[in-house]
Amino acid sequence: MPDMFTKEKRSEIMSKIRSKGTRIELRMKKALEDRGIGFEYQPKMFGKPDFLISPNIVVFCDSSFWHGRDWNRLRTHLSRPYWYDHIRRNRKRDKLVAATLKEKGYTVIRFWDYQLEKEIEKCVGRIERAMHFATGGS
Repeated sequence: MPDMFTKEKRSEIMSKIRSKGTRIELRMKKALEDRGIGFEYQPKMFGKPDFLISPNIVVFCDSSFWHGRDWNRLRTHLSRPYWYDHIRRNRKRDKLVAATLKEKGYTVIRFWDYQLEKEIEKCVGRIERAMHFATGGS
């Protein structure tokens, strides 16, 4: 089934969807600040992570829909090839970004939106453990 919108209208709609400053990012930002964890928000680096925690931890806050959580179930519910292809490309890009950053020595941590909404303390704890490990446990 083709997209119900023209290419121009679809572009206009998509341009209004935020990629920075989302609710889940702001929730993580506040949690990191509350714990006194220093970070760079939206660092200008490959893969566009949401947070960089020195020296080498990158954090991504992923939307379940846009990044294809539970892909096997989600893809059967997508009504248009546009969404299937779009989310499939996002998932492929996410894997490439993670692999590339790991090769460059970064610890890559990804959280789903539901984790940030319901388990923010566990998420920050995971970051703190990675920080502890990155500093050699000191």
